Amino acid sequence: MGYFILVIAQTVALPIVAASFELAINGGDPVLVFGKWWVFWGVGTRLVVAGVAQVSGKGPTAAILGAPIPTVQEKQLTRELGMANVGMGLAGLLALVPGWALPSGLAGGAFLLIAGIMHVPKKNKNAKEALATWTDLIVGAAVLFLAAYVLFRAGAG
Repeated sequence: MGYFILVIAQTVALPIVAASFELAINGGDPVLVFGKWWVFWGVGTRLVVAGVAQVSGKGPTAAILGAPIPTVQEKQLTRELGMANVGMGLAGLLALVPGWALPSGLAGGAFLLIAGIMHVPKKNKNAKEALATWTDLIVGAAVLFLAAYVLFRAGAG
């Protein structure tokens, strides 16, 4: 149950709450404010937490690879993916630096979007995999929307 609460909080609730507070207190462009918080929570904290779980061997990633007991190679692959997630997540945390939301979130957002797209056709996903698939798509789409918006504004300005 904790996994579901954490993932829904990071990908839906916390970005909306944080952006709503910022807009109420400081105002600003809603797309940029919501985009910044989606990068911070959905890319930054989410990938750091996932990466730490993968590196520690406590997460479900190795089990998804198929073996009842993960092999040495599967454990190594999981740790390497975990370090990549930590790196992209740390970059995503830089979204709070003014002007850094898009560049700091683009790699993680693209990763999540592509991972989500690749997981959609998988049959017999368990509840955690299904939640990860759809929340990957939500965060990836939010970052892609932010990128399109920033690029459009730059071209229009």
